[in-house]
Amino acid sequence: MKTDKIIVKSRTENLSKIRDFISEKASRAGFGKDDIDNMILAVDEACTNVIKHAYKFSPDGDIIIEIKQDKSAFTITIEDNGISFDPDVVPSPDLQKYYREHRVGGLGMYLMKTLMDEVKYKSVPGKFNRVSLTKKIKAA
Repeated sequence: MKTDKIIVKSRTENLSKIRDFISEKASRAGFGKDDIDNMILAVDEACTNVIKHAYKFSPDGDIIIEIKQDKSAFTITIEDNGISFDPDVVPSPDLQKYYREHRVGGLGMYLMKTLMDEVKYKSVPGKFNRVSLTKKIKAA
């Protein structure tokens, strides 16, 4: 299993650094543009949630991004030490209503689950939050 890791501070200007990291590793793993774009969008959502909710826009929190890859899966893990949350209390969005009301944001969990093959969330309050986003690697 191959592992790559970066740590950035919880600032929105670091999102481009994260996107570049994901893009480079995913393309090296053989993913096509659509899959890579989906992964970047899912990771962007996860990291934005960390900045907004876990760290409440404090610019000095760490966001740890780790990519693990084996023959069958490409998993991106995003970890922080901010405020934890329970993804099970996030209701599935009513997309029609959402669209009618021209709402923005709040679709992070829904998007992550839609764009990735598997989403796992683990939280140990006072210690860490970890979201794992997995894309299966199709055999050539």
